[in-house]
Amino acid sequence: MRAALALARRGLGSAWPNPTVGCVLVKDGRVLGRGWTQPGGRPHAETEALGRAGAAARGATAYISLEPCSHWGKTPPCSEAFVAAGIARAVIAVKDPDPRVNGAGIARLAEAGTAVEVGLLAEEAAEVNAGFFMRIAEGRPLVTLKTATTLDARIATARGESRWITGETARAFAHALRARHDAIMIGTGTLITDDPALTCRLPGLERRSPVRVILDARLRLPLTAKVVATAREVPTWLVTLAGAGRARADAYRGAGVEVMEVAAGADQNPDLKAVLRALGGRGLTRLLVEGGERLSAALLREGLVDRIAWFRAPTVMGGDGLPFAAGIGIASLAAMRRFARTDRVDLGSDVFETYRRVD
Repeated sequence: MRAALALARRGLGSAWPNPTVGCVLVKDGRVLGRGWTQPGGRPHAETEALGRAGAAARGATAYISLEPCSHWGKTPPCSEAFVAAGIARAVIAVKDPDPRVNGAGIARLAEAGTAVEVGLLAEEAAEVNAGFFMRIAEGRPLVTLKTATTLDARIATARGESRWITGETARAFAHALRARHDAIMIGTGTLITDDPALTCRLPGLERRSPVRVILDARLRLPLTAKVVATAREVPTWLVTLAGAGRARADAYRGAGVEVMEVAAGADQNPDLKAVLRALGGRGLTRLLVEGGERLSAALLREGLVDRIAWFRAPTVMGGDGLPFAAGIGIASLAAMRRFARTDRVDLGSDVFETYRRVD
């Protein structure tokens, strides 16, 4: 099952809107076939594994990181493929909460006489597809807030200088993080200041650049920005307020940028819950946010941050620097947003830590 989970992780950032699944077929102590969800969500992992195993799959045990689908879509149900192939036993990590599946795949296998076991490494498997599960449950992608700071959580000097707080190894790691997300979101202020490309520039992973989502209430994004200039190469979505300037929006569209309109929040910026629902409606499951202190604060204030990816350099800037997050209105310790650390990696002199929201 750990091998199946490792295969499933290969699809992170490319399998959306589908979940990413890993499958390993075993018989008589020998691996017959392996598969994982391909880009765009098809072919499915089970189909890939069965294709590699061929006729030898009959009588085999299948280890699958997620319940096989049971509904007809653009491909036949994987549960039916298992039955047709003669899989004798299916070990499934976690049930698929999609209403079209939600136990029906397990029931179909059991009905056909396949021995079924569910729950092996379930927590680990659920984390792999936490974004897909979030979209099914709440209609929005899983939100990971990424930041690179000093020891005292400063992201830039008072004049806005931020390149580079962390070292080269940490920056390469951050590009790999982009490749494992469906989309990356940033506010216009940060984009105007830094003019980032928001792509994955690691050798061999250039095609794994995520969708770029720009929050721009007043359509201030320069038409000369890198994200606009390359919008026909890397999908770029600009989210603005309903009724924003038509001529300006048409200019973005002419450059290949997709313009999305949402309702305004109390601060007259795009309502973040509406933004996330719109992104979920487009099939996004994993969203990496690389915004500045205002966007970070707004997401934290609304309780919309599910994970934190924190790169930290061994430096101190002091109170003159810009904080990781602006004020979010916390008046007591009991009201603080709480997270639990899930991992730590040393990257040269820098440190990378991940945190999970504690409800």
